[in-house]
Amino acid sequence: MIPTKYQTLKINSNTQSLRLVERLIEDVCQVYGVNEDCYGNMLIAVTEAVNNAIHHGNQDNPEKVVKIGFESENSKLIFSITDEGTGFDYANLPDPTDPANIDKISGRGVFLMQNLSDSISFEQNGQKVILGFNS
Repeated sequence: MIPTKYQTLKINSNTQSLRLVERLIEDVCQVYGVNEDCYGNMLIAVTEAVNNAIHHGNQDNPEKVVKIGFESENSKLIFSITDEGTGFDYANLPDPTDPANIDKISGRGVFLMQNLSDSISFEQNGQKVILGFNS
């Protein structure tokens, strides 16, 4: 059994801050011995969630922050990403695999997170996304 550990990272709403998130994921994967496939899924899903929080949630406002929380619970690694926006209707997103949406350059973030994580949930009207990965 892996002990529960919790840590939080706050970043400014700019894409330069994504390097800090990538470093957090690298550190977590090294400490918990995460395999390469899970590392790749985690890296894409968590950075996508943070990127969405920066661009969509915080509207690229550098005065706003994104909070990234991490905890381990038994054999699960859990990341929470919270922005300072107004939230969004996560239950009624267009299907990015629908032929009418295939050529759109955005709208795949939540789809990616759903398919790359082992669990996903939204809280606070969509301001917070929680991604779980089985380690």
